[in-house]
Amino acid sequence: MTPVERAQMAMILEVTAYPKPGNVDRCHDYEGTRLEHFLASAILARPALEKAAGCSGGIGEILREAVRLTTAHGGGNTHFGAFILLIPLLRGGDIPGAVRAVQDSTVEDAVSFYQAFSLTKVRMLPGDPLDVADPHALDLIRDRRMTLFDVMDHSKEHDMVAREWVNGFRLTRKAADQLHRAGCGRDGIVGTFLRLLSTEIDTFIVKEHGPLVAEEVKQRAAGILDGRGDLGAFDSECIARGINPGSTADIIIAAIYTALGEGWAWDCSRKE
Repeated sequence: MTPVERAQMAMILEVTAYPKPGNVDRCHDYEGTRLEHFLASAILARPALEKAAGCSGGIGEILREAVRLTTAHGGGNTHFGAFILLIPLLRGGDIPGAVRAVQDSTVEDAVSFYQAFSLTKVRMLPGDPLDVADPHALDLIRDRRMTLFDVMDHSKEHDMVAREWVNGFRLTRKAADQLHRAGCGRDGIVGTFLRLLSTEIDTFIVKEHGPLVAEEVKQRAAGILDGRGDLGAFDSECIARGINPGSTADIIIAAIYTALGEGWAWDCSRKE
């Protein structure tokens, strides 16, 4: 399997695994964003993923291209956060290489990233001077000569995906290791997702519902792992309340990509 195929497989395997509390999967859709949109995104992104693997163009430019290609399906933002992690991983070849790639990002990468942002409905926290909705944000980035790594460093306190750039892809590594421990296939993905959700505050939930709901989800996930709840019921409740641990899903995609490259088996029937 090539690195690009691994990235596409990671996106597909994450979205088709179930039950993952609050996420679109093979059993649950959101209004306007369905399973088919996520599968289409994994296919449509291939030209951008190939550029990343082939070291053609800057990280920010490739991010913008990936978002442009995948918003064509009409289902909204499906993999923006995942692309923020996958593209450096493809560029660098592995986690140490990705760390080097993000540290080499440029001001133009940051500008392209903001142009990608404008193609989605994703926003930063209100009042942030670098919020993409602020018409002066790009001027500020250029004036301060902020690279894309600098932007991620600025966002790390309230965005767990951005934090991965700054802390050496710590959660990606942690989740990939957990996949190896959990074993092959869908159950390994669900178990790893739940464990990550039980130990980390999902910042996408914070943005959409506030810190108290995010903490509640974290505690509920821990309770299920301890045998104090039903995963299927928790999943259905999150869907009904519109609680989507989207940042956790992004990191799981990066972890699947990493684990696949290390021999993790996505198909249990073919595990040696």
